[in-house]
Order: sequence, then C-alpha cells, then structure tokens
Amino acid sequence: MGANSKLDLPLRESNHPVAFFAEEQKGWHGYIEWEKYPEKQKLAAQILSKYRFATPPEFQLIPLPETNPRLEGVRWKQYHAALGPTLENVPRESWDIVKEEKAEDMIHVLDFPYNGEPPRDRLVETPFTRNEDHFVRNHGGIPLINEEDYFLDIGGMVKSPKRLSMKDLKNEDLFPRQTAVVTIQCSGTRRIEQIQQYPGDGDELINAPWGEGAIGTARWTGVNLKKVLKYCGGLKKGAQHLEFMGVDTYFKKGKVYNYVVSVPWRKVKIHEVMLAWEMNGKPLPKIHGHPLRAVVFGYIGARSVKWLARIDAISEPSTAPVQKKEYLYYTPQAGKHNATYSSGFSIQDMPVSSAIISPIEKEVIIHDGFIQMRGWAYSGGGHWPERVEVSGDGGSVWYETPYEKLSTKYYYAWRLWSVDLPVDAEGWLDLVVRCWDNALNTQPTFVRSAWNWDLHVTSSCHRIKIFSVNRSKAATAKRLKRLEKEGAGLLPITRPLAIDLESDEEFETEMQRRGGRDPEE
Repeated sequence: MGANSKLDLPLRESNHPVAFFAEEQKGWHGYIEWEKYPEKQKLAAQILSKYRFATPPEFQLIPLPETNPRLEGVRWKQYHAALGPTLENVPRESWDIVKEEKAEDMIHVLDFPYNGEPPRDRLVETPFTRNEDHFVRNHGGIPLINEEDYFLDIGGMVKSPKRLSMKDLKNEDLFPRQTAVVTIQCSGTRRIEQIQQYPGDGDELINAPWGEGAIGTARWTGVNLKKVLKYCGGLKKGAQHLEFMGVDTYFKKGKVYNYVVSVPWRKVKIHEVMLAWEMNGKPLPKIHGHPLRAVVFGYIGARSVKWLARIDAISEPSTAPVQKKEYLYYTPQAGKHNATYSSGFSIQDMPVSSAIISPIEKEVIIHDGFIQMRGWAYSGGGHWPERVEVSGDGGSVWYETPYEKLSTKYYYAWRLWSVDLPVDAEGWLDLVVRCWDNALNTQPTFVRSAWNWDLHVTSSCHRIKIFSVNRSKAATAKRLKRLEKEGAGLLPITRPLAIDLESDEEFETEMQRRGGRDPEE
C-alpha cells in the first residue's frame, strides 16, 4: 500500500489494521473511555486515517428520500467497525433498542447514530410526550449500563471529589428528590425548512433533516445538581462551569472522543440543572440515557447529556469539540467559504418558537369559513409562551389563540394550542403561526431571517401553504354538491375534472350578465 493510499471497506480483510479497545467498566457495555487516555485517542485516529470512508450523502440539493429511515449514517457505522469488536456491533445493538423502546411508526430521521421524531399528529395529542414518542437525538451508539454497576464521578474544581452510586443519588437523606416539567428541544427542530429554501452544511449527523417533532415534554425526576455539588463541599474559587461527560463514543474530523459539553455555574446555581433517572413516572429508558442523564432547563438539548459518567467543575467553558466546534450560530454571510469556530456564538438558551402541526403542507381543506389549526409553542431560558397568534394571509392580519385553547403554563415547558381561524378566501393561502413569550420576544417573520450555515434554530414563524375550499360560498357549495352526485372527488386538486364546468345554457346566461367577452365599442 502506497504512502498516500487508503484502505477500502469492508473492514475485516487481513491487510487491514487490527483494532481492539477494551470496555472501561464491568457492566458498562459499549463504554470505551477516550478522554483519560490521549495515547489511546492517538492510536484510534491513526487507525481511522488508514481508511477511505463513505462520503456524506447529499440530502439538501436533491429531494429527501422517502425511506424510513430517511438517512442511514453509513460513515458512522464504518467508524465504529474500524475500531474493532467492542464497537463494530454498536449500530446494530442500538437499532435493536430503537425497535424495543420507541413507537413502531417513529420517523427515523437518521438510522445511526439514532435520530428520530414521532408522527406529527401524536406530537400534540397530550401536553406530556409519551416516552415511546419522545424525540431522540443521539450523537453515538446506545450503551447498556447496569444500574447496580453504575457510579457518577464528581471532580475537577470541587472541594471534595466524590464517587456516587445510584443508591447514593436516590438516598433522600442525602439529596432531596426533585421533579420538574421540562421541554427538551433539539436545535435542529424544523431544520427541513432551511434545507428546502437555503441549504447549508451537509453533515448528516450534525444537520439531520428534522421536521417539527424534534421537541418533547416530560415530567423528569432526579436530584438537583446544586445539591450534589454542595455534598461535594462546593466549588473551589475560580470554578465557573460544569463539564458533563457521557460515555457514548463520538467522532470529529478523524478523531475519537467521548461526548463532552459544559454549562455555566450560574445555570446550576438557580436550580435549573437536574440529574434525572425517571421520565414521566417510569425508569429512564435506555435510549434516553439510563441510568442517569442531565436535564438542563431551557437550554439546547445537546447540553442534557445522556449516560452521564463524570461531572467536572472547570474554570472556562469546555474545549471538547461538541462545545467548542458545534452548535454554533453564524451570521448569514458565514459559510463554507469563511466560517470559523470562533466566529459563531454558542447556542445555549433556546429562543421563542412554534409550529403548526395541523393542517399539513399543501393540504386541501373543505370548510365552512373556519379552519382548525393546532400545534405547539415554546420559549427557553426560563421564559414561557404567553400568546400564540395565527394568520391566514401570510402574516398581515393576526388572530390570537383563545387562552382556553392553550395548555397549562409551566416555567420550562411548551404550551399546546388550537384555534378556529376565520377564513373567507379560497385557493392557495399561507397559514402562519407566531408565539410571544413573557419577555415580549417573538419570532422572525421568514426563514431567510433565521438562516445560518449550520442550519440551527429555525425560530422563524412557521408557515404552510394550504388550498382553501370554502363551502359557505354559494358557487363552491353548488360544485361540491354536483361532484358528490356524480361520484367524483375533489382530490387530488391537480387532477382535471371529468365533468363540464358548466352547461351551455349556464354559460350563455352568465355571459349575458357579464356583458359578453368583448366591449361593445
């Protein structure tokens, strides 16, 4: 093999590098520790450098596949396979857990690492998202950790580092129990709107083509992180951030890591970070971080680390790649030609946002002057939705959703809404929704205003096109009655009618009323 040549897959040929990286702990299947062992990271990078992996799939400049899963994540499966037997089966094992724990009709946005959202109609059935319907945004495989073998290390700039078992964390003599209703939202929610209008970075892991369902609300139970840090003697002088490490293996530009991010101490100090082991009154599912995960109220979902193994108090934000190099918000003039990590700011608090769940894009709606709309509205950072408004003319005239049609108000959760929108017009209409939160924040009007190279945070007003057929109009009522009599349908709206639009007698009578086709002189 030449100095500059690379090995093609499959990976198990005799001339390929032999890789083996042992699991770190008994009872922690799928956990390879990378952060503590720089030499191990270096060896893994050397092995990866010898292969020619699949190129990222094109899913922005061409129509998104109608398959389910939408995208496979071939490269990420190959990365795991290249590093040997302890990781090569993780994609298959993870998919088995998806089938076990998630609803059968989930929309699988990405096979591996698993990204999935529920069918849109079920998303807003109840204010609390069923565990099997709650969206999943994973960055690696799903480890299997026995609760009896589990422990959490608290270290770094704490005065008294501790190793805590689940039994310790659940001991109410040590830590009072905390329960909170919290919405978790992926920054990729509604990304498909940016992709369809203004494509951006095309890494399928970082920029999966999410719809409106990358958001969910649960009642989480666990312990307050501030209480745990107090048990560890508190923080040393200069500690300003808490760094979380999940045990899943993560890849970035040919290097290997564990999943690591951080949140500022000020967030912890105001009791907005929980270590959770229960979701909607049930043990935390494996796919959602069993046995323990972080839940960071009002922040981007990427900070709510699953399969939590370590928390370190540090002086500055984490320099790990997910914190330093991803989840950055760029100016609209930044892109492949000039973007740098330092030129984007870190996404933390989630902005005010909303979505129309029904009707759906390009739906033909036969109505009697009102169109029922429903959806969700959310604002992060400790804010909450106060008002939801809808428009039937693209955003000129707005109607407020009645307060009784909004779900219960929580400090850290969404509100579901519904409204009967008055509609007189027929034909193609732009339906739009916007939310106002308690700080009077609202949404940019158009996707273009929110576009950024990494396609994060589609916080613009959500708008859909529908075809209005107003049955309260005499001519429309007459046509619909005739179609029913003839056994003909209106759908699809693009299919020409097989019947004449009017009789010769009707045509002549109406043309006389209209004064004919041509002027008299």
